[in-house]
Amino acid sequence: MSARDRLLALFVAVLWGCNFLAVHYTLGHFPPLFTGALRFLVIAIPTMLFVPRPKVKLRWLIGFGLGFGTGQFAFLFLAMNLGMPTGLASLVLQASAPLTVLLGSVFLRERLTPRQLGGILLAVGGMAVIAWHQAEHAVLLPVVLTLLGALSWAVGNVCARQARPENGLHFTLWMSVVPPIPMLALSLVFEGPAADWHSLATLNTANGWTAIGGFGYVVVLGTLVGSGVWTTLMNRNPANIVAPFSLLVPVVGMSASFLLLDERPALVEVLAGVVVVGGVLLGSLPRRQRSAEAVLAVSSSS
Repeated sequence: MSARDRLLALFVAVLWGCNFLAVHYTLGHFPPLFTGALRFLVIAIPTMLFVPRPKVKLRWLIGFGLGFGTGQFAFLFLAMNLGMPTGLASLVLQASAPLTVLLGSVFLRERLTPRQLGGILLAVGGMAVIAWHQAEHAVLLPVVLTLLGALSWAVGNVCARQARPENGLHFTLWMSVVPPIPMLALSLVFEGPAADWHSLATLNTANGWTAIGGFGYVVVLGTLVGSGVWTTLMNRNPANIVAPFSLLVPVVGMSASFLLLDERPALVEVLAGVVVVGGVLLGSLPRRQRSAEAVLAVSSSS
């Protein structure tokens, strides 16, 4: 993985860390499943009209849309609506990284090194501590929903890797065509048309304008920019190298939530988060080159 790609992966981590704040403000006005449907609908319509369909197998496009789009955000938005703290959600969702590495090892036959396995075990251990601590406070369900969102994200990552699109942005845009119908159907069943309509009819309020701002960030920066760059990175690098960078998202998410939302996680959760971040560093940092020739080769390629 080149130095440029590592910087791009860090850039996406910053975008997605702040994205959790935007989701928090959006869910303060819109029902969660309806939010997911709207998020992808506003991208899907112009995509179908103006963006060429990527030349990939349909099953990988649908799989990416159902995993990365529908499953991840349906579970995440429901979890946050049920009380999952914003900063903690940004941490727990990153279980997608070790899950992606495991799925990549099983389905893509990507080699799992001992160091990557150690990083996975560290990350899983940190997640387990957080789940245990939340269960003690009777809020386990939001954590479970967030973990299901992480699993959906991992499935989407594997589908993106298999699709190998020539244009990552076009692939991401066309992925947005998949989620609106299933998410809108779920919203109508579980949230009701009255709640959906009320959120639209009351947009011209202070709370509504705040939600519009958050929604705009989620669509443009979180989805178009972040997901487009991420998919490109997944296309030209092994999934088990790219995916662990997503574990850096909670560094931004938890810091921003502390500063702007005054969320103060328990000490045990902070320590567990440090363990999780340690897992990504262990699993994704490049190996030290033992020879001067190898060092020179790496430097010239960067």
